[in-house]
Amino acid sequence: MRTISKRTKYALRALYSLTRQYGGGPVLIATLAREERIPIKFLEAILLDLKTHGIVDSRKGRHGGYRLNRSPSQITIGGVVRVLEGPLAPLPCASETAFRPCEECEDAQRCGTRIVMKQVRDAIAAILDGTTLADVVARIDAEQPADGSMYYI
Repeated sequence: MRTISKRTKYALRALYSLTRQYGGGPVLIATLAREERIPIKFLEAILLDLKTHGIVDSRKGRHGGYRLNRSPSQITIGGVVRVLEGPLAPLPCASETAFRPCEECEDAQRCGTRIVMKQVRDAIAAILDGTTLADVVARIDAEQPADGSMYYI
């Protein structure tokens, strides 16, 4: 099975941080990189990609930085993962948006592997598309240890 990349993991960490600061001013990229322990050059490229896809917005100047482009309750994990990783399906023949039959497949409609992989894709999509940034941050906050230390994803 395909796993998500370090790039996507870093993007989600940055977005969880921006979720916590939603409604305030923009967050400096240097602050975000330091607090989330993400290499700044890597984070710059990630945030630029997220900006291109309308997930974050940036402002230049003295009070500049990055912020979420819309409410964290409107940004799903599935949407972010698709932007950074592409389709959720484990095989191209099981994809809803990028269907491509396997080379060795003679009948995609009757392929047992495709049938199962579509179920996997549907289960993954149901969870990721049904979970927002706000949901994840609420879960993280509910799981905080009594000593106040932070969990990292």
